[in-house]
Amino acid sequence: MLCSLCKKNEATVHLSQIIEHKMQTVNLCEACSKAKGVDNSGFSLTSLLLSLGSPVETTEAPSELENVVCPSCGFSQADFKKVGRLGCAQCYETFAEPLRGLLKSMHKDTHHVGKVPRQMITSQEITHRIQQLQKKLDQAVAAENFEEAALLRDQIKQARTELNQLTSTPPGEPAKNRPASTKRP
Repeated sequence: MLCSLCKKNEATVHLSQIIEHKMQTVNLCEACSKAKGVDNSGFSLTSLLLSLGSPVETTEAPSELENVVCPSCGFSQADFKKVGRLGCAQCYETFAEPLRGLLKSMHKDTHHVGKVPRQMITSQEITHRIQQLQKKLDQAVAAENFEEAALLRDQIKQARTELNQLTSTPPGEPAKNRPASTKRP
């Protein structure tokens, strides 16, 4: 296996870190591990990963990077390397370049997309269906098509019942397993 840094020599030092059930592995040759300060006395894996993913390190001298300080909380990059956390929200902007490389090496991308809870998606779908049915109901009433309007009214009533059951269900409990007549205080 080749060194993650120089990509030339055989890796003899293998470092792993598990964060939220995902493993980040760094493989280093003897020379690169010594250059990064990896020895038996301990080191900061955050510091190593930060330097691996950072394009800034090749363009700026390390002393210039160490002198960058957050104007809001006074946190330095050295503090971040030592603690493994940032001091405040402003730190994300102050240390944007080194963090971008670190995040890119640890995650798929540097932008968090997020997820929507399944129950909320269902709730939004039902709400949208009610709105569409209401428009059709208004059109049917305007066209004096009362038979269709009655069917649409019943569909809207059923959809609202579904929505009420879904929104009154406690987290973790499926809505369909609860009786419709059960009321929560």
